[in-house]
Amino acid sequence: MAEPGMEFQLILGLALAIFVLIFLVVKTKVHAVVALVIAASIAGLIGGMMPSDIVNSITTGFGRTLSTIGLVIGFGVMMGRVLEVSGAAEKMAYSLIRWLGEKKEEWALVITGYIVSIPIFCDSAFVILTPLVKALARSSGKSILTMGICLAGGLMLTHHAVPPTPGPLGVAGIYGVDIGLMIFWGVVFTVPGMFVIVAYARRMGPRIEKMIETDTGEDIGAAYRAFKAAADERDRELPPLGRSIAPLVVPIALIFLNTLATFVVKASDDPALAQSFLVQTASFIGNPVIAVGIGLLLAVYTLLPNVPRNDAISYMEQGVESAGIILLVTGAGGALGAVLRDSGAGDVIGASVAELPIPVILIPFVISTLVRLIQGSGTVAMITGASISAPILTAIPDVNMVFAAQAAAIGSMAFSYFNDSYFWVINRMLGVRYAKHQMLVWSVPTTLGWATALTMLIICNALFG
Repeated sequence: MAEPGMEFQLILGLALAIFVLIFLVVKTKVHAVVALVIAASIAGLIGGMMPSDIVNSITTGFGRTLSTIGLVIGFGVMMGRVLEVSGAAEKMAYSLIRWLGEKKEEWALVITGYIVSIPIFCDSAFVILTPLVKALARSSGKSILTMGICLAGGLMLTHHAVPPTPGPLGVAGIYGVDIGLMIFWGVVFTVPGMFVIVAYARRMGPRIEKMIETDTGEDIGAAYRAFKAAADERDRELPPLGRSIAPLVVPIALIFLNTLATFVVKASDDPALAQSFLVQTASFIGNPVIAVGIGLLLAVYTLLPNVPRNDAISYMEQGVESAGIILLVTGAGGALGAVLRDSGAGDVIGASVAELPIPVILIPFVISTLVRLIQGSGTVAMITGASISAPILTAIPDVNMVFAAQAAAIGSMAFSYFNDSYFWVINRMLGVRYAKHQMLVWSVPTTLGWATALTMLIICNALFG
């Protein structure tokens, strides 16, 4: 245990580092990646580390974090781009709408968003599927804002909590938790949010439309017939459903197979079982790097069979370009976490926090929520929350690290507003122009999803944590 004077120095270093981090991201032109490295340096210097040790911690923490998760993020965004350009995402949407039938259009869209956002960034997915939102609104006679909120809400939930979406993947890498368990609990915590968002959209969509006087006066019957004809025509151009969902389903199934094999080995208490051929095979193909790599190969060779080689490679490179900044932010978050561990700040603060009358699982949640409200980016918020809290929680016994990782991810959903790019994508695509209406369309639903996921987290932590 550090001496009292040293404890104060370590806590001061962390507090100043967090203040500088937030100030740089919000008030200056310094990018979050650079801000995280500067914060790590401040925490280390004030915490008493030698400069050479700080640099070593930063580089080691950066590399260690990306060594576990970097390839998975890269493969995942490549696969998402292929699903996007091939029409596979649209195919999933049309299929769900047909399966669920009329009168359930809201559920078709929220489930579509929930699935599509796992491999595809929610901003891109919303742009791609907005024509479907408008067509369904015309065909059903329901509010276009009801439909838009449902789609955007489904996209938001998995974007913030379910790997292989890059943000939650980065959080899992910082905490070093099993990806299969991260997926499972991410689904458990966010599925109830779909019910809440659909209920809000149904109730408030028409009311918001009345507020902004968006009565189109169109013939619903004619619009419905036009939509059906356009949908049938478009559907013939899209890949079959089996090929559309295989690149997403196969990797997730393989990751769960690995998680199951690991659980069986631990439960059996037989070290020899871990060396068996079946367990080793499951461990290899179920490793997230290999599993998502297999999904990428499936996507390329089943969804782009007639696309020229150079075009296919170009699509994948476009995906990697969009993921580059996420990789850097994730690595920089790992660097900050490494400095906090190596300086001893994590141990000191962990010991202090363990004595507080609050569930320790709320630490990453609160940090992530505050960062989200201050600077807007969900990915930056969850990575920051994870990188600051992981060293602290490691020093506290009996903490469920999967729940802690999910707490950091869930906190980043809170109250999307003007500093969030997704806020503007949704409102602009739906034609909502005034701040009051924009916040009702999107700020409130994100907060409802955030509160619902938090409730599930607290309940599950009490039962299984």
